[in-house]
Amino acid sequence: MEKLRTTLKEVFGYDQFRGNQEEIIRNVLDGNNSFVIMPTGAGKSLCYQLPAIMMEGSAIVISPLIALMKNQVDQMNAFGINARFLNSTLTRTEINVVKQETLNGKLKLLYVAPESLTKQENIDFMKKANVSFAAIDEAHCISEWGHDFRPEYRKIRSILNEIGNVPIIALTATATPKVQQDIKKNLLIEESTIFKSSFNRPNLYYEVRPKKQVKKQLIKYIKEHKGKSGIIYCLSRKKVEEIADFLKVNDIKAAPYHAGLDADVRRQNQDDFLNEEVDIIVATIAFGMGIDKPDVRFVIHYDTPKSLEGYYQETGRSGRDGLEGNCIMFYSYKDILKLEKFNKDKSVTERENARILLDEMAAYAESSECRRRQLLHYFGEEYDTRECGVSMWCDSCRHPVEKFEGKELAALAIKAAMQTNERFGITHLSHVLRGKDDQYVLSYKHDKLDTFGSGKDYDDDFWQNVIRTITLNGYLEKDIENIGTLKVTEKGKDFLDNPVSVMISKKHDFTVDDEEEESAAPAAGGGIAYDEALYHILKSVRKKVAKDKGLPPYVIFQDPSLEEMATTYPTSKEELGNVNGVGRGKVEKFGLPFVNSIKKYVEENDITTAADVVVKSAGNKSKVKIFIIQQIDRKIELDEIAESKGLSFEELLDEMEQICYSGTKLNIDYCIDQYIDEEKREEIFDYFLSADDDSLEDAMNEFSDLGYEEEDLRLMRIKFLSEYAN
Repeated sequence: MEKLRTTLKEVFGYDQFRGNQEEIIRNVLDGNNSFVIMPTGAGKSLCYQLPAIMMEGSAIVISPLIALMKNQVDQMNAFGINARFLNSTLTRTEINVVKQETLNGKLKLLYVAPESLTKQENIDFMKKANVSFAAIDEAHCISEWGHDFRPEYRKIRSILNEIGNVPIIALTATATPKVQQDIKKNLLIEESTIFKSSFNRPNLYYEVRPKKQVKKQLIKYIKEHKGKSGIIYCLSRKKVEEIADFLKVNDIKAAPYHAGLDADVRRQNQDDFLNEEVDIIVATIAFGMGIDKPDVRFVIHYDTPKSLEGYYQETGRSGRDGLEGNCIMFYSYKDILKLEKFNKDKSVTERENARILLDEMAAYAESSECRRRQLLHYFGEEYDTRECGVSMWCDSCRHPVEKFEGKELAALAIKAAMQTNERFGITHLSHVLRGKDDQYVLSYKHDKLDTFGSGKDYDDDFWQNVIRTITLNGYLEKDIENIGTLKVTEKGKDFLDNPVSVMISKKHDFTVDDEEEESAAPAAGGGIAYDEALYHILKSVRKKVAKDKGLPPYVIFQDPSLEEMATTYPTSKEELGNVNGVGRGKVEKFGLPFVNSIKKYVEENDITTAADVVVKSAGNKSKVKIFIIQQIDRKIELDEIAESKGLSFEELLDEMEQICYSGTKLNIDYCIDQYIDEEKREEIFDYFLSADDDSLEDAMNEFSDLGYEEEDLRLMRIKFLSEYAN
């Protein structure tokens, strides 16, 4: 006992253990198998690190995350403990050093990727080593029923058998009862001691928002939490890069993190985040983060996760020090549909399992029940909603929706489950209650049941909400053996004889018109989101400025830019420069009367400006655009520029036009002289100078009889905008 606590203090600096850490460590030291289910941030790593230090030989730690291996090895080395990793990032020389240190008994912890573990040369080496025990981190990867299945993990048991009869400690932060069962069975540790900690993270705040104007919401939120560390999860690598660039353009220290990045870049971005050189890491959902940072203050899901397990694990990276942790998810059912498409090439079983996980995810997002209660119930843990209600640590408890009495509805749902012999899931039960005669209902003759059609006045969404609510209340339960199946509990059977009040909350409505793909500037047409009165004032200002300058109004600022000004109320030149289509040059040339007019309007109407949510477009400073500007400055032929970036000539002109409309000047005289004769140039120039707008279609009609090419007109329009508008 004394030696254990002394080591804890001397090596790790802690005075006492947390939760059931000490009990777990003693079990490992006694040479017993252990199964540890402990939430992220509760101190799982210590459960194998401390016994490894105290035992003879080297402990093998199997982890799927290379980044986490590096992070933990660095931590252990900082404590003065010799730890190494064995994975694909090492050179042959480095591998030999690791093996030699292990065989010499100098190494206490050897972190191994599952892919490396399966190599015969590594198996042969480990047979010779003095292995104290094997720690299997992220053990949920073993289960085909989990959110992050890795086939290599299914081979671990047989490999450990080859190495020798070593004790096992399996650890996971996310495991449903079904996944727990699968882990124990696969590792042959059914008789092991199970140590299960509560999944409740009382310091985390959970919120789900409709996926609308997400980028503006991101900027606003991050600026409100300036200087705090955060992680933003996205569905794809492309979106990760886009959001990281977008944040950087908006003066936020951010870096991308995904499997497609060069290993050195990925490592550097991780180190920058850990060392507070950047505030925000933008990462893919699919690729595990592997970042152990205690003071992450918020985790934002830009896209909907694939499962509640994944969501819980990812949100668990927030507030690991026990302090503030905000978990915000932007939800759209379109994300669920996208994720379903990703599963179309999987086997029938895998596809069905993935669909069940997605259904659970959608239900969590759309439900107005306590978020914390839903999460904990998913992992087989009950939670008293009153606790969340007092502190209001989720949006559902903070902003409760209307509830209705569902006693009779609950009775119907329970009866339907019993009459279908408790062999079906939520979708089938809702179809029976609605009286939907699909092929499954008919094949099982469930159209003959008393409950068939008893709830025909309501749709599937309604009934599924009812069924999920009564499951949360303990009247139904998920069958561990048969995933997706619901069984009636003793409480449910008793309810039929002694019904009590069951209050059911109405679902959240996350139906939105525009989602994450919001345009860089407010779109013309459709619903008007800008201040119409200010917009008309700005049009008058534009007309006056244009008249003074002897230019058409469109040259000054285009309509979308005026709409955005009438939305965000920029009251300084700096803020005006953040408006899409307004570059620094335009600000200096034309900006002052617009700023003054907006300032006056804001003061007269007592408007609180939204400077904190003015969003710069990352696209204006994209790598392609910067490359084009640089090449044109060097007078490189346009054909060459297009070819080097794999663009058609038309696509190159598109990019060049966007550059000009954003306020950047392009000097293309060197190529215009080659493409267009002097007489044509003058005619086209005069046309744009006197035209009401810059419509290419109108210009083509004007010159249709003269045989002018569209490319000629577009090049001259770019020259015109560069000279007069920027």
